[in-house]
Amino acid sequence: MYRTVATATTATRGGSPTDNGDCVVSLDQVPRWSNADHRSSLEYDNEDPSFSNKYFPDPLTSQSGAESSSSWIVSRFPVDHEINSKIYLWRGNPWNLEVDAVVNSTNENMDEAHCSPGLHAAAGPGLAEECAALGGCRTGMAKVTKAYDLPARRVIHTVGPKYAVKYHTAAENALSHCYRSCLELLIENGLQSIAMGCIYTEAKNYPREPAAHVAIRTVRRFLEKQKDKIAAVVFCTTTSTDTEIYKRLLPLYFPRDKLEEEVAMSKLPADVGDENGETIIDERKIRIKPLPKKNIPKPPKAPVDLPVSDVGLVRRNSSYLDSFLDPAFMSLIKDPDQRRKEQWEKTAQAQGGWNCAKMLGFGDLGGPPLSAAEEYSLHSRYLAKANSLHLSEIAEMKIVYRGGVDSEGRPVMVVVGAHFLLRCLDLERFIHYVVKEFEPIIQKPYTIVYFHSAASLQLQPDLGWMRRVQQILGRKHQRNLHAIYVLHPTFGLKAAIFALQLFVDNLVWKKVVYVDRLLQLFRYVPREQLTIPDFVFQHDLEVNGGKGLIVDPRTKYVYHRP
Repeated sequence: MYRTVATATTATRGGSPTDNGDCVVSLDQVPRWSNADHRSSLEYDNEDPSFSNKYFPDPLTSQSGAESSSSWIVSRFPVDHEINSKIYLWRGNPWNLEVDAVVNSTNENMDEAHCSPGLHAAAGPGLAEECAALGGCRTGMAKVTKAYDLPARRVIHTVGPKYAVKYHTAAENALSHCYRSCLELLIENGLQSIAMGCIYTEAKNYPREPAAHVAIRTVRRFLEKQKDKIAAVVFCTTTSTDTEIYKRLLPLYFPRDKLEEEVAMSKLPADVGDENGETIIDERKIRIKPLPKKNIPKPPKAPVDLPVSDVGLVRRNSSYLDSFLDPAFMSLIKDPDQRRKEQWEKTAQAQGGWNCAKMLGFGDLGGPPLSAAEEYSLHSRYLAKANSLHLSEIAEMKIVYRGGVDSEGRPVMVVVGAHFLLRCLDLERFIHYVVKEFEPIIQKPYTIVYFHSAASLQLQPDLGWMRRVQQILGRKHQRNLHAIYVLHPTFGLKAAIFALQLFVDNLVWKKVVYVDRLLQLFRYVPREQLTIPDFVFQHDLEVNGGKGLIVDPRTKYVYHRP
């Protein structure tokens, strides 16, 4: 479908269109921004006709910056030749370029009709099939797929925001997050070069020039922190209007010499965002004061008699208050790039280590441990998704259901291993169902009863999946779980639980109590508090020979043998 361009002269140069749109153009045939022949004068003879909103005059034409002298002002975007060498400007479709990843602007359903024009025709039918299996994408977020017939290795799909004057700041930040998400996914997938078209679309009414400001400054701020991990960012335009806009705005954020830097200081808009390129409203800032420093020993003072109600307040220090803080809220203090960097380092360290559990056949138990904030965020996302899904087919399988209470009044959750039919079960939907069912009872101490009767005949998920479920349920589940009563355990199950104690979580899986007979189980959980399947009674009679036990076939009630 594609043919490689033989010489550099057929590639786009300085924003001029290529004559043949189906040619494969390698990155070395696209001129770097720092090596471009033209030098913009930063004059704006070609204004964007689509940006005529009276509420938002062009910030580049305002006189406030031009009237003041810029000789004593420190540039917010100084000359950086290393970053400039990674920037390219290309007139044409991104998927004609031979890069690691191309960006596709789509909608939340990721359907073919709302994607970048011509992408699916160039990539082939496989791309649409993979997009349909991803389950959509939220505004401001991004997802990655294979590139199929394209010269690129991957396609990164992102959803741009709808624009309204009333929600101008929200749209700016959502668009900025689109570009950041694409660059983050690029690094996470071990890729280094990316071609990015204009993510905003005419259907969403986003003005071209403000959108270009957001795109360029977001990429600049990201490269300032992650320039060692990215080799090339190609800004792709398909119209002469967009090309002229990018020619005029690139020198503001990527000045190539001191002259462009000085002129840019007077032409930049007043608000160029924070260190990530996002717009900040002072009135909506979360103001977090630094924690108090440790008290330095001072000379003793005469004791002062305090009222009884105030004595406890004196003893409560910052560590006491930290226990009441939401870990997800506290994580906002960290810089997002720093959090991403720590996550990449933990993942690389875990993947590079020797996975003993996988060698023993227990599944992949690698991967970095999650922090409290990460577990809280993961649980919240799954719970929100579970509440929006119709999971009746999972409920009808009776794998997990609510029981009564145990002998000490704690609520009981029942799990039936033999009902876990791995071949016909959607594990992701099952996890959502588990999160939804467990959420009401894990807020306080509770008990799990697991019927392993005849479960050894069914295929079971590996321990890596069990570790994932435990992470999603979160630390509240680990803290409030009283015990796991396992009825009719087998040697294989005991070995698996030992592996969970060894490799996953010693705290939770130490709470397992093995029960060989139903009568033993009824010491912990009364019979009338449990709904027990018929085959469990039958299995108990077969295994234990009915010693000391009589089962009423009508009521399924269990009596002691006289």
